[in-house]
Amino acid sequence: MPENYHPMFDTPKEIRVVVVDDHRLFRIMVKTAFQSGFPDIRIVGEAADGAELFRVLRSTDADLVLLDINLPDLSGVDVARRLRSEYPAVKILAVSGENAASTVRAMLEAGIDGFISKQDGSDHELADAIRAVMNGIEYFGRDVSAILFDVFVSKKKTTLVTPEFTAREREIIELCRDGLMSKEIAARLGIGARTVVAHKEKIFMKLGINNTMEMVQYALRNGIIRTE
Repeated sequence: MPENYHPMFDTPKEIRVVVVDDHRLFRIMVKTAFQSGFPDIRIVGEAADGAELFRVLRSTDADLVLLDINLPDLSGVDVARRLRSEYPAVKILAVSGENAASTVRAMLEAGIDGFISKQDGSDHELADAIRAVMNGIEYFGRDVSAILFDVFVSKKKTTLVTPEFTAREREIIELCRDGLMSKEIAARLGIGARTVVAHKEKIFMKLGINNTMEMVQYALRNGIIRTE
């Protein structure tokens, strides 16, 4: 087991990461940090812009893209959207020195799996974020999490009518509130993990959102579930 392995994460294999950042020094620092301290995470490719990223992905088997938002050719939002379309199985962890609410909202809508700040994040937090995302857990750094509620409140909804949820959907929302992952929810309810994911996706569609945190916040604010 790797020295810095976190017990809450069940990553059964080496995590293959492509780093996308136009600053070569940042790419070197990330690669060096993982080589020396996190043997379960391997940098298998790097790119300075969006175009180079997609060239790398054509010949590299990657699990996750560590994506800077500000690139010289494409925006992080455009890259994330294209990744979701062409490489849906690849996880996206955004990393940036910019964490304005509008930026976070745009990246969430593009379908990222996590967002961590260059300013406040450490190499250990980055490693934990990568492992969390690979386990299906949306990960947001401490400073980013502080603005997520404002993003949720300011997000315009297409309807004022609260959607109807089945009893099973309510159970899943409650278990997500308690911090359970899809595998744990499946075990608790005696159903398959894929079934849990399918239920969550249906809930997301009803609410017009795309991540678990927004789902739980909506359910709490609208009395669909209670805090405990």
